[in-house]
Amino acid sequence: MATAKNTICLWYDRDAEAAARFYAATFPDSSVSAVHHAPTDYPSGKAGDVLTVEFTVAGIPCLGLNGGPAFKHNEAFSFQIATDDQEETDRYWNAIVGNGGQESACGWCKDKWGISWQITPRVLTEAMAAGGDEAKRAFSAMMTMKKIDVAAIEKARRG
Repeated sequence: MATAKNTICLWYDRDAEAAARFYAATFPDSSVSAVHHAPTDYPSGKAGDVLTVEFTVAGIPCLGLNGGPAFKHNEAFSFQIATDDQEETDRYWNAIVGNGGQESACGWCKDKWGISWQITPRVLTEAMAAGGDEAKRAFSAMMTMKKIDVAAIEKARRG
C-alpha cells in the first residue's frame, strides 16, 4: 500500500494501537493497516513497544505515535463526523462517550484518549449553510445542546 502524501499524526501517551482499533471498529471506512514496534529503547519506551500505528478514520489516513506523556490533546484539533440521522448521531456519540469519553457542548465530545470529535448531523450543517433566520434559529438551538438533537434542529429550521 502506498503511503499517503499527507497523513494526520496523533500523539498518544502509550495507547495508539487501542485507539486505532477502537476507531476502526466504530466508524465506516476505517481500519488499522500496520503496527510498528520500536527497534531500540527510546525516551518514553523500550525496544519492542508499539511505537507507531498506521490507521484510517472515515477515509482519513492517520499515524498514531506513542510518544509518551509530554503532549496532551485539546480542542484545537478534532475529527468532524457528518451523520445522516439521529440513529447514526446517537451511535457514534454513545460509542465515544460510553467508552470512557466525555460529553462537551454543541455536538462535541472527547474520547478516552483526549481526541475531540464533532458529531454533526447534516441537517445542522445544511441549516448553517442556508444562512439568514434559518441559520440563526438552528444555531441558537444547537447552543443549548450537548449531543445534537436532529428533531430539535429540524424544528428550529422551520421556525
